[in-house]
Amino acid sequence: MSNVESNQQGRLVRRKKAMAWSFVLMLLAVLVLPMSGYIYQGMSATAQADGATWKNENPRSNFWRSVREGSEGYTANKDVSGVLINSAGQNWRLLRNGPVATLGAIGLFVSLAAIAFFYFKHGQVKIDNGRAGQTVERWTKNERILHWTVASLFIILGITGLSLLYGKAVLIPLLGAEGFAWYADLAKILHNYLGPVFFIAIVILLSAWFKHNIIDKVDIEWFRHKAGVLGKPPHEHASAGRMNAGEKIWFWIIASAGILVCLSGLVMDFPNLGWSHFTMQSANILHSTLALIWVAVAFGHIYIGTAGSEGSLEAMTTGQVDVEWAKQHHDLWYEEVKNSASSSTENK
Repeated sequence: MSNVESNQQGRLVRRKKAMAWSFVLMLLAVLVLPMSGYIYQGMSATAQADGATWKNENPRSNFWRSVREGSEGYTANKDVSGVLINSAGQNWRLLRNGPVATLGAIGLFVSLAAIAFFYFKHGQVKIDNGRAGQTVERWTKNERILHWTVASLFIILGITGLSLLYGKAVLIPLLGAEGFAWYADLAKILHNYLGPVFFIAIVILLSAWFKHNIIDKVDIEWFRHKAGVLGKPPHEHASAGRMNAGEKIWFWIIASAGILVCLSGLVMDFPNLGWSHFTMQSANILHSTLALIWVAVAFGHIYIGTAGSEGSLEAMTTGQVDVEWAKQHHDLWYEEVKNSASSSTENK
């Protein structure tokens, strides 16, 4: 075979291979391209569906929602065993920082506003007949020590408690984050350690003055006369024994709300006694709510015992009150003291 014929045969073979590969490629194009279009359409539809799902609802929301619904997990704390996340803590936080703190602040403001309004409208309740210059013992030294012990602890616990409840909103802007952190740590220590001491003092006070604070019909008349402090002088003062009806109400607020505040505080003071999370959270809400009410009422008690009534503060600072003050505010008690003094003099 000549070289010319060999070259022609080689070109023929290469042409046939090229045609064969062209056919294969055309076949692949016919089969693969429609399939590619189908796959592309499917992927597009899936992407659009996923996009719509993401747009309408974050898939992570479903995950954490399932977690909050109580998916079982493991924890060493038996109180929440089987629960990966305890939602009660978030509910407690929202309740404490929401309605309790908000309504409490409103209540404190209303109490102070009412006192200011009363003072500017009526002024200090004066001794109608002026001072007689003679005094009678109202409180003994031991009674005054007991009162001021309870009062001092109440003021410290009230300030520290309000600081812990409202400190982030009120004190951080004033003291700064570091300053508030130092103060909050001190306030927490004082509140936790003085709380049990306050409870003991409250029990002693209630026991010592219980017999003087039993409600009777004289107290109903005292309220009917509006405590003898409204309107222009001379006031029509209602009769009262050693404790008038207002003082008795204050006593029973301490005996009810005050004791509950102390007991709920002790629950939080001693978490190592095995209280459940629900018990601790409930104690905190009860403690905060009743303490705010107690402080709001205490504003009125403090006002009446200081600037609100002439001669009242002297009773707890010196133990003595003017005779005219005693006749005006506690006439029945004054008659008992006078008769007792007369009997003692006669016996001598």
